[in-house]
Amino acid sequence: MAKPFTKSETEAFFARLKAAMPDPKTELAYINAYTLLVAVVLSAQATDKGVNKATARLFEVADTPAKMVALGEAGLTNYIKTIGLYRNKAKNVIALSKTLLERHGGEVPHDRDALETLAGVGRKTANVVLNVAFGEKTIAVDTHIFRVANRTGLAPGKTPRDVEDALLRAVPDGYLLHAHHWLILHGRYVCTARAPKCPDCAVRDLCRFPDKTKAAPAKPVRKPAGGGRAKHPGR
Repeated sequence: MAKPFTKSETEAFFARLKAAMPDPKTELAYINAYTLLVAVVLSAQATDKGVNKATARLFEVADTPAKMVALGEAGLTNYIKTIGLYRNKAKNVIALSKTLLERHGGEVPHDRDALETLAGVGRKTANVVLNVAFGEKTIAVDTHIFRVANRTGLAPGKTPRDVEDALLRAVPDGYLLHAHHWLILHGRYVCTARAPKCPDCAVRDLCRFPDKTKAAPAKPVRKPAGGGRAKHPGR
């Protein structure tokens, strides 16, 4: 196992990510806490881009639990059928919407346990909602964050929960609110699963990953035949 980050290295790690992305935000489009919750549920095993394309029309007609229940499972399916696992997701969204109406007055609860009782909502989804909608210092460990935490040596762990707990211990409090987004965006665009962009990485020197990629060699400039200026017809 790689040598753990020191406190000063962890501080430098997040200071550099902050410098590159001063105000990181979720890439999921949403209108309110409810539409954020729905978007996160729909994003499981799907891309944010694909979810946003579907919800752009959906949220125009159903941006509250009552409107979603009125739309119904069949109606919802028509909007999200381009998203993977859409049938099961439609069932979950209608079910969680009914629960919000029956138990929470149609509002998204600011409570982890209550969130995790909703259909299709696990710890990761609850953490996203708590962080983005309510400003809590939580970290939702998805595949990108799991990879970055383990690959760099920042917060190694065998399970997402292990990584979450390690990050909550390691990340300085001043960076904790936005740590989730810095890590996920870094993993999505720089520390990618295949061919990570190590030459462009702001934390390359801190990273413990032994197999860093190298910059492609510059292509040689081809000179015109004869070594001088290129000849032009008619001259």
